Amino acid sequence: MKIRIFNIIVFLVTMGQFATAAIADDRLHIYTVNYPLQYFAQRIAGEHAEVVFPAPPAIDPAFWTPNVQTVGAYQRADLILLNGANYAKWINKVSLPRRRLVDTSTGFAENYIDAGSGAAHSHGRGATHAHAGVAFTTWLDLQQAVHQADAIRQAIIKQRPQLKVAVGKNFARLESDLLALDAELKSIVSGNQNQALLASHPVYQYLARRYGVTLHSLVWEPDEYPEPSQWKALENLAQAHAAKWMLWEGTPAAESVKQLKEMGIGSIVFDPCANLPAQGDFLSVMRNNLAALKQAF
Repeated sequence: MKIRIFNIIVFLVTMGQFATAAIADDRLHIYTVNYPLQYFAQRIAGEHAEVVFPAPPAIDPAFWTPNVQTVGAYQRADLILLNGANYAKWINKVSLPRRRLVDTSTGFAENYIDAGSGAAHSHGRGATHAHAGVAFTTWLDLQQAVHQADAIRQAIIKQRPQLKVAVGKNFARLESDLLALDAELKSIVSGNQNQALLASHPVYQYLARRYGVTLHSLVWEPDEYPEPSQWKALENLAQAHAAKWMLWEGTPAAESVKQLKEMGIGSIVFDPCANLPAQGDFLSVMRNNLAALKQAF
């Protein structure tokens, strides 16, 4: 009798393990080309998906190229979330399953901003590139970020119709968070719309348009002290663009901050959060950005 009971227990435990494995295997496997899309997808899908953004830390995903093994992982994913606006140019050089591709910014493609032509440069160990063509940090207009999140919601539901209610509730909470940031940003800027800003990099175009910021972009790296020619160009620019603050993608070098201060220009870190932050998440990084931006307005 004891042996029979033991066998029944073993059978039930084994079946439970099989059931757990089956649930795990039924999760959607989603790959993204940047961290904001990973964050949105995780918030929306919850436990029903494994969401992977495989780029290494401390690089700009817009100019990263995955290796062969990583491309293979993208190809096996149930969904591949693209940013659109010509972001992640490597996707045009490999074969990806078209039916699994989701361009999250297609819905507002007519509102893309032309970034013009930019000087070639590199970010640390990254390849040389230029910020030319279409501006691609679309999510810095937080209303556009909501549209991108909604495209993810629709794609998940198309793959798993039975998740419509759960996914809808998760999306509604994310939408509320993003729109709250959007409203706060508008409120901050509206307090002094005559305030002109400089940007260390041409990545804030959608932020400037959405929130009415007068902005002029340079091509300076936070961890590199600018060359004399760059300082001279800034002096010339300052005569026509009287800005008292500069936005930086990351913490600028102390020497740069000091010399800018001597010119009457303060420094503010406004992280676009394209890659996984060292601390916190997309929402907390954006809240920190808003808190920093209040200094200027």
